[in-house]
Amino acid sequence: MNREKLLLWTLAAINFIHIVDFMILMPLGPQLMRLFEISPSEFGLLVSSYTFSAGISSFFGAFFLDRFDRKKILFWVYVGFTVATLGCALSPSYGILLLARILSGLFGGLTSALILAIIGDVIPDARRGRAMGLVMAAFSVASVLGVPLGLFLAGLSDWHTPFFILTGLSLVSLGMIFRFIPNIADHLGQEVQRPHPLEVVKRVTSNSNQMRAITLSVMMMFGQFMIIPFLSPYTVANVGFTELQLTYIYMAGGAFTIFTSPWVGKMSDKYGKLKVFTIFMFLNVIPIAVITNLGVTPIPFVLMISTMFFVTSNGRYVPAAAIITGTARPENRGSFLSFNSAVQQLATGLASLIAGMIIGENALGQLTNFNLVGYIAIFFSLLCIPLARRVKVVS
Repeated sequence: MNREKLLLWTLAAINFIHIVDFMILMPLGPQLMRLFEISPSEFGLLVSSYTFSAGISSFFGAFFLDRFDRKKILFWVYVGFTVATLGCALSPSYGILLLARILSGLFGGLTSALILAIIGDVIPDARRGRAMGLVMAAFSVASVLGVPLGLFLAGLSDWHTPFFILTGLSLVSLGMIFRFIPNIADHLGQEVQRPHPLEVVKRVTSNSNQMRAITLSVMMMFGQFMIIPFLSPYTVANVGFTELQLTYIYMAGGAFTIFTSPWVGKMSDKYGKLKVFTIFMFLNVIPIAVITNLGVTPIPFVLMISTMFFVTSNGRYVPAAAIITGTARPENRGSFLSFNSAVQQLATGLASLIAGMIIGENALGQLTNFNLVGYIAIFFSLLCIPLARRVKVVS
């Protein structure tokens, strides 16, 4: 059992570093836009490049990663991720940073696929839910500790520092992979007929219920990730926060979701996933409307609204994930979720890209049209409610 715990802690550490690597760029937006003299659309491309490459690699990775010993392929994929993260830390220009982000996303997407595969291979079904919970808790820990700490250190020095620290932590994680993850090669001796990527796409696109579930995923990403990448630049340029004060937003939002996420899960089981999803989706519209129209505002009010945004965003995702997962039968669930994850990543990137093209900058350095982006995000969010009612859970 101790070996199992060490394996899970290793996977959780890897997941934590990967998530912080993805999230840290968004709150660093004000520094990067100022130092590289880039526009909101160029910053949007910087954010979306990671998710585009992660989406593509996580989808195709599901079909070729099974040909290797899990430990060996994870080790070499993570070496690639570590080198790409170091590339981010050393980037002297916007173009090189963009290339490094694409490579980080490419290896990060493969890392995510491998973590799920290892849990499925090593942890018995009876303990798999708890194991998944521990590894996925890295997201909340990344929000509460990783991102604010990275921002704080970036505020004390510069934007390179968080990436140097992530590179160092990645090296430690490589040692943990080598030491605590056993060789996992049992799947290599099994002659399993694995579906071709095009077969998976055809299977999903020919199932109208699963297509509605995929569309729901896309709409939810548009409702959230048109806002999140530009929340930090807007809060600094228009609301009057310093770059150090941004840490408050992520600490408060992350801390609250640690407590509200399990509660929402219980409420979903007790009162129905669709009902809880609908309530949180309506509630989520309120902070989106307020936060995208703020001028110079006192810190406590901004923290109240931003925390409500994070809590309600998380609150709608918990029941939605259960609804979407339930549209696939167990024998097809892995390939469906792989496809759904890839589409989600691509939708996240597209949302950031579109928002960056809409948002402008005035002579004072303030961001313009963020309210318009907010209205579009609200439109997509509200579309999710009737759409979710048409998604049928089959298992």
